[in-house]
Amino acid sequence: MHPYTPYLLSDIKAACRREKILNEYESLEEQTLEEHFEEIERWVSGELPEHAFGYFCGLKSSDFPPTKQLSLRDMKLICKAFEKLLYSWNSGIDLPEKLPWPLRYKFMVDTLNQGITIVNSGFMTFGYCSGDAPNCIFKEYCSCLQYWDD
Repeated sequence: MHPYTPYLLSDIKAACRREKILNEYESLEEQTLEEHFEEIERWVSGELPEHAFGYFCGLKSSDFPPTKQLSLRDMKLICKAFEKLLYSWNSGIDLPEKLPWPLRYKFMVDTLNQGITIVNSGFMTFGYCSGDAPNCIFKEYCSCLQYWDD
């Protein structure tokens, strides 16, 4: 195990959301139907979130060592802890099941630099698939590839 891994796992655990917070679109009272639709319109219109995920959880992608410095076991431990971190923030990441651990690790760490709207109910997912399998960022690991020719 890389000597830094236990510290990184501890930092990831500390970055998990302990209590629900309110995002910039919500008030202490429940949203009205009109406010809910305004939020949906902002999302559909492509209005970008103001902050990256790292802003909310307090982690930086520079805190994570490059894959060449980690063992496969280290990457698996970090990725599993990172999935729990995302889940605590009502978030997730959509990656192909067959994606190798070094690539999975890189995509997970990259979420720290991606904009996100934190929600208190529901779920936000970081997704990379465009549905265009031949030009997919995941190349031969794309989940859509097997269905593309059909």
